[in-house]
Amino acid sequence: MNLKKMILVAVLAVSQTAAAVPAFAIPASTQSTTSNVAAAVNTTQTVVTQEEPSATDPLPPLVTEAPAGTVTPTPTPTPIPAATEVPEVPAATGTPIPAVTQAPVNGAVSTDAAVPTATPLPGSTPAGQALTTSGLTTSATGGGQLILMMNSNKMYRNGTPYTANQPMAVKNGVSYVSIRAMVEMVGVSYTYDYKTKEVIVTKGTSIMRFKTDSKVYTINGTKYTMKGPAYQFKGTFMIPLTSITYALNIPYTVDNVQKRVILTLNTKPTASFTVQPTEIYAGQTTVNYVTSYSSPNGTPMAEEQWGGNKLDMYDQPGFYTVTYSVRDANNLWSDPYSVTIQVLQPNQPPVAQFTTDKDEYKMGEPVILTDTSYDPEYEELTTTWSNRGLAYFNPGPTSIQLTVTDKHGLSSTFEKTINITSEQLYTQDEVAKLFTIPGDVLTFDGGLIPALPNLPYNLSSDSYTLIRSNSPETVNTEGVLYRETSVGKTRFLVHHMNNMTTRQKLYVIATNNGIYPATITTEYSGIAGPVTSPEYTGRISIQKYYNSMITGSSKSQITLQPGQSVPIMTDLNKIAMKPKEVLSLSADLISDYPILYNVVMVEQTKDPVAVLPTLPILDRDGVHNRGTYPDSTRIINVTDVVGTTQSKLILGDNKNDLNLIGIDPMTGTEASNSGNFGVLYKIVLNRVAANTLITFNPRGGNYLGSLLVNGTIVNLPNKGSLSSSDMNAVIFRTGEYEGPVDITFSVASGSNLPVNFVFTPLPAKK
Repeated sequence: MNLKKMILVAVLAVSQTAAAVPAFAIPASTQSTTSNVAAAVNTTQTVVTQEEPSATDPLPPLVTEAPAGTVTPTPTPTPIPAATEVPEVPAATGTPIPAVTQAPVNGAVSTDAAVPTATPLPGSTPAGQALTTSGLTTSATGGGQLILMMNSNKMYRNGTPYTANQPMAVKNGVSYVSIRAMVEMVGVSYTYDYKTKEVIVTKGTSIMRFKTDSKVYTINGTKYTMKGPAYQFKGTFMIPLTSITYALNIPYTVDNVQKRVILTLNTKPTASFTVQPTEIYAGQTTVNYVTSYSSPNGTPMAEEQWGGNKLDMYDQPGFYTVTYSVRDANNLWSDPYSVTIQVLQPNQPPVAQFTTDKDEYKMGEPVILTDTSYDPEYEELTTTWSNRGLAYFNPGPTSIQLTVTDKHGLSSTFEKTINITSEQLYTQDEVAKLFTIPGDVLTFDGGLIPALPNLPYNLSSDSYTLIRSNSPETVNTEGVLYRETSVGKTRFLVHHMNNMTTRQKLYVIATNNGIYPATITTEYSGIAGPVTSPEYTGRISIQKYYNSMITGSSKSQITLQPGQSVPIMTDLNKIAMKPKEVLSLSADLISDYPILYNVVMVEQTKDPVAVLPTLPILDRDGVHNRGTYPDSTRIINVTDVVGTTQSKLILGDNKNDLNLIGIDPMTGTEASNSGNFGVLYKIVLNRVAANTLITFNPRGGNYLGSLLVNGTIVNLPNKGSLSSSDMNAVIFRTGEYEGPVDITFSVASGSNLPVNFVFTPLPAKK
């Protein structure tokens, strides 16, 4: 061969070699193994709004923390076979790589055939076939190793060599692999959508979508950002290595010495079970075993196996261990899952018993009952009395019964007979006034109460601004229920019902439109619901509001930066409102700068701050009230002696107690706070005579609420509701000496006004 021919052959050989290597592939000899490698891989994918660290080196670093939910065993790689063991096609010949004809990974159905409607990935023609070596093997233990050689298309699964349709390579500092080669080696299903240019990978119940030329991919609809965009090269869909390993939940390590990435594969199924109920009693409880099965590759279960001491009912108390394993259709067994069951001593019935302070009483003499019932397991008991009274008025033997029931339904009853003599101590009316406990109801002739003299008092106020959001009470569409700017002391009364067909959430959104950071301090707060009873939410929210005054449990602060909007009092929106459910809020806040408040109702999945600019302001319903009212704390100071004669204090009648007048800021019209809902009354009775009974009497209709008397919460009433003007809930009774009484009261949403406080002299005790 002459010199000219030799030079021509050499040039041809060099050009053929260069054509066989993608332009972005970096030769192994130029790869960096310095500490800069640490920036190449981040195994925790971030939400789409965040970027992965930029890669500066083609090789991922050694992974010290596997993706969530995985365990990374110490790798023991199979020695890499000599390169001659991997059949390769000479670049110059252009001979197509033969199609894969061997059994698929794990014995599963071919990934292309796994989804009947699947369209092959680009490059699925014979020339683009991903694998070239037959005999994919599965470890008997369901695990294995997949080794990717850097800047090479050589792959080794459990020591068996394969050739990918494109080498692992680097583009713009990001390590890329062929997605088809990866998913086929792992053994999961995939398809390619030519319309959307997406590869769709299915692993068990997880669906992953990767789009050509996009850095964003999704797992079950949740978006993540890759280090670099997916792309196609010579018919092969290439994807960042860190993204596909995270998506498939595959831990890996990096061997920079031998230039390889070692992936730890796990194809074993997973089995688990729970035991119900949580408390199991020997000889009494039927045990239910609720199983759970999953497979990394979605392989169906073929067999299950129980071990240990599995019984439907255990005769003896003690500890019993039960194991559960499953075998999938690939003949792989899960690791045994075990649960130790504690079987308790058989539940014993409770013991009902009570005592009386004596065995014989006069008619009208108070009977003191002391409940001494107990439960052998120290469980809380439900008590039911029969023929229990403050006193009895028929002479002769009288039987009283008590039944107690534990949470398992076992009960017992105790009965005691006392004797009532024919001698009388008190009348029924006297017994009711003298001995009815606070919160219980006694009966007056309601028709006589309006004629009682009104208690004289001095009235002052505190400068709390009240925001009352109660119209539309029944909300038929998403929108802004209230919008107002307030600074300093601000009180909220919010009460709304969801009348839509979807679940909604109620928010109070605070916005700082100023130029300085603004701090909001929550002083007191009470939130109730969502439930279907408006009266119940009103009672519980005001009860919690009082409790926060006693305990300080609601005290908190939040600082808003200029322009910032955030939901506040977030317990309000922890639970979505079903259709017809109601939420109530009573709260006192203080801000150091003006704050714009928006009360909104939106569908439960929506971001209230994001949609706020698009929400309409809803109209009033024409029945209920909304408005901003100044001076919403009313201080009633009574200096005269109270209780020497019967009298009353009336609230919420708009005559003796005038409505607050304010403005509806959404319409700019005047608003009158009918019933003075949201007003906090502080009633200071400086001198209450000895032996004075104070009761609460509704005048406008059904009432269900509570109040504070000398710092103690009293229900109005303890059971049921105050449904007529003849009903009086006892709230306080003075003793043998004159003294002060302080009452804190606010009308419960869902109840009715006006109401009376009635002061009645008590008969002398005998």
